[in-house]
Amino acid sequence: MIRLIYISTARRELSKSELDTILRISRRNNQSVGVTGLLIVGGRRFLQALEGPADMVMETYERIRADDRHFAEVVLSKQPIAQRGFSQWAMGYQPAADLHGDGHVADDVAALIAPIEDPTLYAYFAEFAKKHAA
Repeated sequence: MIRLIYISTARRELSKSELDTILRISRRNNQSVGVTGLLIVGGRRFLQALEGPADMVMETYERIRADDRHFAEVVLSKQPIAQRGFSQWAMGYQPAADLHGDGHVADDVAALIAPIEDPTLYAYFAEFAKKHAA
């Protein structure tokens, strides 16, 4: 089993409806191949972790890379894992924008990633949220 973390840039800002469609399809596809993960969107920037069987994670990532809605994909980390950090989500999602009207998106992300024991994985998402919450 592996975890792959990447960042990419959308060619344009996607609407809520477009993001909802991407999530619905991703969740269905991921569940069918045993891939779990988390996606955070900040403006046009995407940070995503994919985890599961190595062949399925890489196949999923290659499908994502082929999507012309974004570019400049950079793999931040790809490593074997003993256990999943996102086992409960076919694709967890958090926009890097304020959901609760209190200006604390980093807190929203922190609540999502609180169960994660890997400090590096935690830091990727916490720092991304802080940077893109503005």
